[in-house]
Amino acid sequence: MSVSIPGSGWDKFRAKLAGVSPALCGQLGGILGAFSVIIYLQTPQLAAIKQQGNNLSKAALQQEEAKAQSQLSISKQLPTFGFRNLVANWHFINFMQYFGDEVRQKAGYASAMEYFDAILDRDPRFLEAYYYLSNAGSIYAGQPERSVALMSRSLKSLSPKVPDRGYFIWRLKAVDELLFLGRVPDARNSMQNAANWASQYDTEEGQNVARLSQNTANYLARNPNSKQAQFDAWNMVLNAAIDDFVIKRAIAGIQATGGKVTISPTGEFKVEAPAKD
Repeated sequence: MSVSIPGSGWDKFRAKLAGVSPALCGQLGGILGAFSVIIYLQTPQLAAIKQQGNNLSKAALQQEEAKAQSQLSISKQLPTFGFRNLVANWHFINFMQYFGDEVRQKAGYASAMEYFDAILDRDPRFLEAYYYLSNAGSIYAGQPERSVALMSRSLKSLSPKVPDRGYFIWRLKAVDELLFLGRVPDARNSMQNAANWASQYDTEEGQNVARLSQNTANYLARNPNSKQAQFDAWNMVLNAAIDDFVIKRAIAGIQATGGKVTISPTGEFKVEAPAKD
């Protein structure tokens, strides 16, 4: 059972393509043509891995992963011709193919962070990408430090309303800092920033996020080991989960704080908070 994220990368990609005028198609074709070289180099190797995945040794899979990193490094150096956001979407689509490949279960996710480095370098306003960054980076690739570093880099070029609902980026950063790095002061600061950004929205969601983020920041200020703050963080992981593995990890985290999770017959989660700190 998976939880979907509104406004998928595919939707954003199609919307951006719709805005490209015919006069610019030649330049865009140049970009795609350059990238097709990388695809051409990758395709035979990926096909071979999928066919032989169950038989390849761990060393062989690691070697293929190293080749994937090398090819991604080359693609990151290609010019964008002013279409940085479209190129970011192209990298995101490639990441989704990489992430969904069953070979990852044996080869690992070492290249995941390189994809997000490329995506967010070209389009730091790509809000949906941050959800995948936090899940893939901290839980699958086991690199929360890199996940936080990429978010920190991107946040320098963002503002409370660029992108819209950008307060979620601060919350995702706080989750990684609290749950996976144990950096409580940093997590408290990130939650405070989330509250500050969200408070500038007059929407119901914005005001709710401002209140929840401020409460979490207050919990962490009073009690650095707050079970309530950890519950809030794991609940956010559950709400942003992209597959069953993350859902199970988030439920286990919630239960460890004393919280409870039940699933309705229709597949909806009912989450109960632990006793107050």
